[in-house]
Amino acid sequence: MTAALAAPTDRAPARRPKKRPRYGTHLFLVVMAIVWLVPLGWALFTALRPKVDTDKYGYFSLGGAFNFDNFVTAWNQGGFATYFGNSAIITIPTVVLTLLFASMMAFAVSRFSWKFNVTLLIMFTAGNLLPPQVLAAPLFEMFKHFNLPYSVSDSGNLLNTYTAVIAVDTAFQIGFCTFVLSNYMKALPMDLTEAAFVDGAGVWRQYWGIIMPLTRPAFAALGTLEVIWIYNDFFWPLLFIQSGNRLPVTTAINNLQGQFLSNYNLLAAGAMITVVPTLIIYLALQRQFVAGLTLGASKG
Repeated sequence: MTAALAAPTDRAPARRPKKRPRYGTHLFLVVMAIVWLVPLGWALFTALRPKVDTDKYGYFSLGGAFNFDNFVTAWNQGGFATYFGNSAIITIPTVVLTLLFASMMAFAVSRFSWKFNVTLLIMFTAGNLLPPQVLAAPLFEMFKHFNLPYSVSDSGNLLNTYTAVIAVDTAFQIGFCTFVLSNYMKALPMDLTEAAFVDGAGVWRQYWGIIMPLTRPAFAALGTLEVIWIYNDFFWPLLFIQSGNRLPVTTAINNLQGQFLSNYNLLAAGAMITVVPTLIIYLALQRQFVAGLTLGASKG
């Protein structure tokens, strides 16, 4: 018995294959990171320099002083406090409505088998293939002839209102969010909703109490993307809103333009101020964003 235990085994321990170093991948990622960060770093560098020093030494120089005077001037001259409030009024309801309606539609086409679920999903996603600018003139005319009481709209129609921008942004974003959420919900086991149905749970209970909590990672990823996209939208607010005090922050940089001369240091400071909210949101939700993108990658 002792000899048998002491006898060497015939099979050698299995060796794990060594991972090959991915120098090419790392080099590619480093180069792409530099390509993306150089313009941002150069804009910050320009914003910190007074225009007098830039004119004296040139844009491609290191001489002169560095301070935050351009940021203070841009904030006061551009009226960023008002424009940030306008962007919040447009962005927050749009993101909430988009995710709510898209989740309802995704739940219907992914958890139930009925005659037109695939057709409806295709129609929703096909809407993203149409360039938004093609519908600019029809939507403008439609909102122009949509009469409202002056107590609701000072223009007597949907133009020059936040509602017009919120409605259009929501309509154009629902298709993409429905496509992503429906694919995610299809990966969830059907046994969850079937067991809930047997226990007496209705459709709303299945949607709100079972499926919605399980889609939080996907919601975090989509919410981050939607906030960035809608916050940075420039076309629709500029088309539907005529009052300058209702425009979002993406249009505030126009107030920094001179009539005869452009102060690019001031414009760079205004651009950096505009970037701050989206950067904060991304950094705050970075973990949930990455988890939402990678979740489901290993599902069979």
